[in-house]
Formats: sequence, structure tokens, C-alpha cells
Amino acid sequence: MTKLKITIACLALVLIPTLAASMDNYWDSFGSPQLQASLGDTNQFYRGDTVKLNVDLTNYGRILGLKADKKAESKMEIELSDREFEYEQSLPTALNITAALRSGTDFIEVQSDKQVVKSLKSGSKSEDPLEFTIEIASHAPAGTYPMFLDLNYDYQNNVEVYAGELDPEAGLKGFQVFYSYKKANQSFSIPVVIEKQADFKIVDTTAELGAGEKDGNVAVTYVNIGEEPAKEATVRLSISKPFSSVDDQAFIGNLLPGEERTVVFRMDVDSDATAKDYVINSEIKYIDVNGISAISESMKIPVEVAQPGGFSKIAYILAALIALAAAGFYLNKRRKA
Repeated sequence: MTKLKITIACLALVLIPTLAASMDNYWDSFGSPQLQASLGDTNQFYRGDTVKLNVDLTNYGRILGLKADKKAESKMEIELSDREFEYEQSLPTALNITAALRSGTDFIEVQSDKQVVKSLKSGSKSEDPLEFTIEIASHAPAGTYPMFLDLNYDYQNNVEVYAGELDPEAGLKGFQVFYSYKKANQSFSIPVVIEKQADFKIVDTTAELGAGEKDGNVAVTYVNIGEEPAKEATVRLSISKPFSSVDDQAFIGNLLPGEERTVVFRMDVDSDATAKDYVINSEIKYIDVNGISAISESMKIPVEVAQPGGFSKIAYILAALIALAAAGFYLNKRRKA
């Protein structure tokens, strides 16, 4: 380091503490920001929804008190005191607000990152709402679930002022302001309501077909695991190769919560179908308690296709069990002999 750089560095070390020591504090203010979060629209959704929560922030903070710390006597001190008094009014302003939403349940997932609001003055509301995307699980039970909004921000703690001299015409010369800040945090509970509705699940299937089979049976049992009944329910299949059918719908009728219903479809399988496990997508169209037509989430029906004239997996298992039973019977008979 050159002598000039060393000299400048030394002067800086001397001037900074000297300047800080010469700062004046004429006022002490008391108070802080007080943020409040509220939803800008509905908090009522349905299972399986991916939606946006719009959250508004309002700052209700204010100055609770103001106390003179130093008496201003000279004209320059009075001018400095008045200036500081103006700056003290920013005490309740929240700065660099960081907002993060977290879920209080495994049934709701937050898909948005933290959001930042630069500042929010006392008595002000955020110009644009904070937008958080949430995803509700497909089979989440109806009820009210808590979401938590965590806010972290800075706010002005104190103001000190300095001036070299007071010019009658130009005013304070060399005027400077020194701010100190505090960090604060607040957390709010935001309830999210998952509405009651019918919901469905496959609880049993019998679907073992062979390549080239015609009019094979695919039996599926559905249960209403929701909280509301479904009226005039109809199961609809989405069929693709190697399957085909003219029987791709089945009428269930009314299905109360907890009630099961089994339907059977007739299915053809292409002769060149590869022997393996497949799935057929199904959905239930129904009328809800408000008389509105609704469609369930897609439900997968597992279907096993075996080679023509071959055995299905279950058939192989049964054959193996019969063989083991026969072997056991034979060994037992030899021991007795």
C-alpha cells in the first residue's frame, strides 16, 4: 500500500468516529410498524384445486410518544431540531418487508417463494396484493386448515443530525443525517377452508384379460369417500389401445358418503397386445348437492393382459400354490408309509 493510500485510510478512521461523535439527537420517538394481513378474496376452495391466495398488507403502526432528548438553544440547533423532528415521523414505516407463506397441514402445499415489499408507510395498504400459489391434495378431507404468513422487516429506530454551520441565506451547510434501524417480525394465521363435496376412490378391481379376448369383464368397485352425496353418478372410461369397447360408461345412480358400488365393463383386447400390466383411466360425472354437474379426479383401473391361451399372474400363483399343496401331500403320504 502506498503512503498516500495509508494516509487516506488513517484519515477515514479518524473522521468517521469524529463525525459520529458530533451528531446531535434532539428527539426520541416511541412506536413501531404494526402490520396486518388479510385475504383480498375468498379462502374457500375444493380438494384438488391449485389456486392463488391474494394477501393484502396494511400498516397500522404509529408514533406512540415523542420526548425531547436535547434542548435546542441556538438558531442552528433549533433548525437541526426541526429537521430531526420531520425525520422522526418515519418511525412507523416498515422497510424491506419479506413475506413467506407456510402450510400448517400436509394436505396443502405452498408453491410460491418469498415475496418482498420495499416499504409500507403508516396508514398505508400495499398497492398490489401478495400472491401465493397453493395446491390442495386430491383427497384432502373437508375442513379449515391454517396457513401461516411470516413477515420480517426493518424500521427506523433513531435519527441523529449534524451541520457545520447555519447560513442565513443558504440554511444549514454540510447537513447530514444518521439513521439507525431495528429488525422486527410478525406472523399471521390465515385459514383456508376446504369445502365438503363428494369424492371417490377405487377399492377393488377384477380385470384379467388375454390378448385377443372379446367381451372380457372388467369389474371395478368405487366408494364415495367424501362428505356429500353424489346424485345420478355415471362412470366414464378413457379407452386406448390395446383396448376397445362400446361399453365405456356405467350408471351408478346415487352414492351416499361411505357407500360402495361395483360396475362391470365389457372389453376387447387387440390380438397383438403385449402381455403386461396396463391402466385405464376412469372418472365419475355426477350432480352435487347444489344441483351442479361435477366431474371427479381421474382414477386408474389396473388391467392385466396375458398372452393368448396363457396364464395370468394370479393363475400362475394359484397353480404354484396347488403344486406346493400337492408336493406337501405327497411327502406327508411317504412319511406315513
